[in-house]
Amino acid sequence: MTALDVLGDPVRRRLLEHLALGGEISAGGLVALAQEEFTVSQPAVSQHLRVLREGGLVSARAVGRRRIYTLEPGPLAEAERWLAELRGFWSQRLDALETELTRGRRAARTDDSTHEADPAEDTTRRMA
Repeated sequence: MTALDVLGDPVRRRLLEHLALGGEISAGGLVALAQEEFTVSQPAVSQHLRVLREGGLVSARAVGRRRIYTLEPGPLAEAERWLAELRGFWSQRLDALETELTRGRRAARTDDSTHEADPAEDTTRRMA
């Protein structure tokens, strides 16, 4: 399972966000955070944590009876590299769109100033 497969679920994405911001968090802490934001049971959060572990996005270590989770950056870096390759494609398209929008705005300004600057056209309309 790739990082992008794992990231397909909003609960798992949010758990990763909490770990990215909070560093190490206990399984109980992650369950509480997930239950605050989503209507999920403790077993469902445990399943999400298992998927994150199996996908290599998090690691867990035992501290007494608690499991402490930590974000693992490797798989996310791989996903980022893949997305970076696609970004070049998006950037080209967005640059082309920006050029066309600029041309359209420029043409609209030119049309507006042409209509305002031609008093003979207004006189011709009034006579008709």
